[in-house]
Amino acid sequence: MIGKAGSTAVLGGLGLAVLYTVLISGADAITKVFAETYSAPQLFALSGLLVALLCVLVNRAPTRRPGGQWRGFSTKCPKTMAVRVIATILGTVAFYYAFALLPFAEVFLFIALIPLMAALASGPCLGETVGWRAWAALSLGSVGLACLFPAGIGTIGAGHFIAFAAAGLGTVSMIASRYIGRYDRNLLAQVFYPNLALGLVMALALPFVFTPMSVLHLLWAAGYAALLFAARWVLVAALRLLPAFVVTPLINLQFVWMVALGIIVFGERPGPEVYTGAGLMILAGAWLVRDRVRSCRSADRDAAKTGAAKPAILPAE
Repeated sequence: MIGKAGSTAVLGGLGLAVLYTVLISGADAITKVFAETYSAPQLFALSGLLVALLCVLVNRAPTRRPGGQWRGFSTKCPKTMAVRVIATILGTVAFYYAFALLPFAEVFLFIALIPLMAALASGPCLGETVGWRAWAALSLGSVGLACLFPAGIGTIGAGHFIAFAAAGLGTVSMIASRYIGRYDRNLLAQVFYPNLALGLVMALALPFVFTPMSVLHLLWAAGYAALLFAARWVLVAALRLLPAFVVTPLINLQFVWMVALGIIVFGERPGPEVYTGAGLMILAGAWLVRDRVRSCRSADRDAAKTGAAKPAILPAE
């Protein structure tokens, strides 16, 4: 039986996972609002630098660790971090314009495609075992994505190509993040560097595309930064209380909020093909998570029988 403290941790983790979906959906909604009026640098120059500043402030907060308060943003994987930074910048901009060109809820299907693609890429990139179930899950997810085009490929537009490119770049960023996580304990560095680079790159482009902004829109941009940082922070907290295979399916609640925001804020009403596609994507993700859990349990049983130790982590770059 789970004790009172364990039950509290589980409930807390579930609450944080749900809160993450609300926060990230709110940030995505602000992205869509800005994408209808402004170019990408208008939002990301300010928000990227604000998120980086928040990382610095949190990193300097008092801790129980001896030896001072400043933990720094050092990384043992500078090359992989550079790959993550570049992929994050390009992927963020691609999703920005995908939100401008596609209905809000449709973008979810491309977001849900990222963990499926990452599962397959983890084989050649991370040396992880990729079974037939992972391929089957991606195939099911592809069918879900195809539901967006009931009239055939002739209905595919620029927004769909941009969103697919964004999903590919998001996959690269996720794989890089998982690799870095093998060596770096300070996960905040993975938030700091991509957002600092995003803010600086967008600031360089800002003079060429700047459109005067009202105080209200500046506040919305600051709100976007706060929501994004809070969402990342809450997700890390949730993963400390619950295993990733529990948190991952809960993140699919984001589709519910995106549909609700699409209806309330943007007046969009998804057709049945969007609900069908999202259902298949969610099912594919759940199947993939279940397969991952079974693989981990099987590996643990084999290790327990043989008494083998877990393989040592290879040296970093």
